[in-house]
Amino acid sequence: MQTRLKLLLGALVLAAAVPASIAAEVTLRFHQFLPPQGNVPKLAIDEWIKKVEKDSGGRIKIQHFPSMQLGGKPPELYDQAKDGVADIVWAVLGFTPGRFPKTEAFELPFSAYRAEPGSRAFQEYVEKHAMDEFKDVKLIAVHIHGPGLFHTRDPVTKLEDLKGMKIRGGSRIVNILLENLGATPVGMPVTAIGESLQKGVISGATIPFEVVPSLKLEQIVKNHTTFAGDKGLYTLTFAVAMNRGAYDKLPADLKKVIDANSGSQTAALFGRAMDQGDVTGRKLIEQAKNRIIVLDPAETQRFQRAAAGVRAVWFREVGAKGIDGQKLAAEAEALIAKHGAK
Repeated sequence: MQTRLKLLLGALVLAAAVPASIAAEVTLRFHQFLPPQGNVPKLAIDEWIKKVEKDSGGRIKIQHFPSMQLGGKPPELYDQAKDGVADIVWAVLGFTPGRFPKTEAFELPFSAYRAEPGSRAFQEYVEKHAMDEFKDVKLIAVHIHGPGLFHTRDPVTKLEDLKGMKIRGGSRIVNILLENLGATPVGMPVTAIGESLQKGVISGATIPFEVVPSLKLEQIVKNHTTFAGDKGLYTLTFAVAMNRGAYDKLPADLKKVIDANSGSQTAALFGRAMDQGDVTGRKLIEQAKNRIIVLDPAETQRFQRAAAGVRAVWFREVGAKGIDGQKLAAEAEALIAKHGAK
């Protein structure tokens, strides 16, 4: 009897000593393209992971794989979630041109401003109008970044300055925009911007202030052009998506944990990280004593008129797919105004 009691006590001690990572019922792999010290990985992804693990009582363990450590390229991330290469991904929707046509309503020029209210608006928009585009995954949240602007080697003080400039664009819609503005769009991943600028492959890039620290862009170019008012040149759209099979295999109570950490609040978390990054990036530019050019209302209107053709192209393209682009664009604008006023 004493021997059995000792064995039982020993087993209990060992069980208590098992670390949470081993005791977890479910281990999920979160894959994304930025380094771990990046703004969104640090302020949004890691925070989301901590909350899910805490809310699950340690029954869910999430391994974070940054910088494409599970292989592949950033445009493949969404399919990695769909196919189960990764369990959860953070992906740029514009990296797969034409695949998410309804979401592109939030990429139209001069539409959005701060990322947190814009992300709440985008989440509501997708839930109402575009969930069919995410039918192959468990959608956790969508979001946008803050106002996009020009970062260039030579200053852009008027529309004509863009003529002949090779500018990196982050999505299909942004590339159409650059063409309408007179620039030559060049597609490349965000991680290639710094080297391409240094080698003269491109004259500038369109990114929000948030990306500046990751690229040390304040050391590479000295001119940064933004616009009058609170709306940026453009924005990009993002999704946090989970493999449908991985979600379906969870017990009901753990599904509730994932569900509780999905939707508007998670969209706001990622948008807030983007907004915080914009503040940090702008401060770096100011500390470097770079030139921040804010175009006056008249010149801003010239850019807006030149960019108006992007909407016409988009309306025509999505219309060919049976999508009422004008209606969706109006809905996007209404939701941005609604959430921006909160």
